Amino acid sequence: MFEVFDKPLADPVQLPLVGNIRTSVIIITVYLLFVLKLGRDLMAKHEALQLRGVLKVYNIGQVLFNTVMFLGGIHLIFLSRPYNLSCMTVLPQDHELKSTERTLAYLYHLNKLLDLLDTIFFVLRKKPRQITFLHVFHHVFMVITSHLLIRFYGYGGHVFLICMFNILVHMVMYGYYYASSQSKNVQESLWWKKYLTLGQLVQFLMMFLHCTYTLFQPNCSASRGVIYVISSASLFMFVMFSNFYVKTYIRPKEVKSKGKAN
Repeated sequence: MFEVFDKPLADPVQLPLVGNIRTSVIIITVYLLFVLKLGRDLMAKHEALQLRGVLKVYNIGQVLFNTVMFLGGIHLIFLSRPYNLSCMTVLPQDHELKSTERTLAYLYHLNKLLDLLDTIFFVLRKKPRQITFLHVFHHVFMVITSHLLIRFYGYGGHVFLICMFNILVHMVMYGYYYASSQSKNVQESLWWKKYLTLGQLVQFLMMFLHCTYTLFQPNCSASRGVIYVISSASLFMFVMFSNFYVKTYIRPKEVKSKGKAN
């Protein structure tokens, strides 16, 4: 089964952290050990860290990072227009915009690694309720999937437009995280969180629809395997986030309504 990893890289240009799947596996293993066991054991002996300065820098950095990727991606897709939006395939190695496509896709993968710090900060701040299965699974899935797509499919292509949806949501999300880390009033306000989750649901729906649309295009050479993986993952995430939305924002209102009625 592991012989598949002996195949040549989809893109001959080897960039740090994506040349070998072992790198991502090691990072994810250390991440899981820390957030599920070692970090919690360590913080059990210490007071929760506030980390306001660190979170301020981190969240502003994430907003800027995602903004740069978003603007770069939009410029490439809609201004330079090297793709057929009905059937987006990886640009050939000799294409004049290949280095731009490769750089943006690589930055996206690095950003998914940077996202892991979210959970690390939850552990250090003793916020165990925020370390849900959905939260951890989502981060792990994004790191592994982005690595495997680069490894076997290449940089860019069909997933490029899909990544733009994700990046846009993260721009808003980290803006909220910054505001909530600096103000308890924002942190306690539920309407922000509600619409962030709705934005994520719209993101997964758009990803699924884009995959479905591409799948039914005649003579499209975009990888069917990639389309099936992304469409299945987006549908699964949509169900998971919908369940989270119902439990967090709908059921509490129903309980309050019943309580008032009684």
